[in-house]
Amino acid sequence: MATESQPNHQKKLMIPLKTRIALTVISTFTDNAQRPDGSINRRFLRLFDFRAPPNPQPVHSVSSSDFVVDPSRDLWFRLYTPHVSGDRIPVVIFFHGGGFAFLSPNTPPYDNVCRRFAGKLPAYVVSVNYRLAPEHRYPAQYDDGFDAVKFLEENRGEVLPANADLSRCFFAGDSAGGNIAHNVAIRVSRARCFAAVKLVGIISIQPFFGGEERTEAERSLVGMPLVSPDRTDWCWRAMLPEGANRDHEAAKPSVVDISGLDYPDTMVVVAGFDPLRDWQRSYCEWLKLSGKRVTLVEYPNMFHAFYIFPELPEAGQLVQRIKDFVEERVASLSA
Repeated sequence: MATESQPNHQKKLMIPLKTRIALTVISTFTDNAQRPDGSINRRFLRLFDFRAPPNPQPVHSVSSSDFVVDPSRDLWFRLYTPHVSGDRIPVVIFFHGGGFAFLSPNTPPYDNVCRRFAGKLPAYVVSVNYRLAPEHRYPAQYDDGFDAVKFLEENRGEVLPANADLSRCFFAGDSAGGNIAHNVAIRVSRARCFAAVKLVGIISIQPFFGGEERTEAERSLVGMPLVSPDRTDWCWRAMLPEGANRDHEAAKPSVVDISGLDYPDTMVVVAGFDPLRDWQRSYCEWLKLSGKRVTLVEYPNMFHAFYIFPELPEAGQLVQRIKDFVEERVASLSA
């Protein structure tokens, strides 16, 4: 596990030029799409919203295809199939980031990330297209995530190949997707409707949590890529129920008691230059206090969403660490 050797205020974030340009473009488009009244100019975003289509032909030994769960709410998922041998390949259900309000499974960076996961782990990766805020507020995102899992439970024979093993199921997500993975996991742990799906691990990459108080990281990490208190406050206002504040259970996991739930082992990824890092570390501590097993993996010199940039060495290192976590969890099932 990476550790932090000195306080962040003594360090300087170093980002390659190519990555820095991409971060600036992303921030510019999302900031300009946010209207003062709390709505989003979707028409503006569509002008620059490049989409990666599914590809039934293997690319780096991974093919992809789309499945519709509920057309009335545009609920669908992209399945990434690794062309590897083996009769019990894990299934990773992935929720993309974007502050609950932006992006989708066919956004090129997420298409690339999920393809990488499928090939490297290897695993069948199910990337869920959930409804976005502010048009759809809490609990729409969690409803969609749960219903996608239920769809897999009920239609596994028509959707998944025979060697896809839902008894080795992982949830994964970054930023808002990490939040969704956590909350859907709580719902699945409480439900009595799953026989094939057995959730054995959560991969929580820089999950988006918060609260009314300001943490030290939020106060000190000014000017970091993608994340700032103003941006995260906007996202919470867009997603939370009307009248709710950031101490709502959707934002602050610790207000919910999960001590009695069969909540799975969790891997939490934290970056040193992420203003959300203190909330993510608090999440880890809360999981431990709740009697759950958690592994904290830190990248002290990285920023929010670093892993979607394959040119960064740490992005490849994280994929390897996720592979290790999946293999460890799968091995423990037969121990």
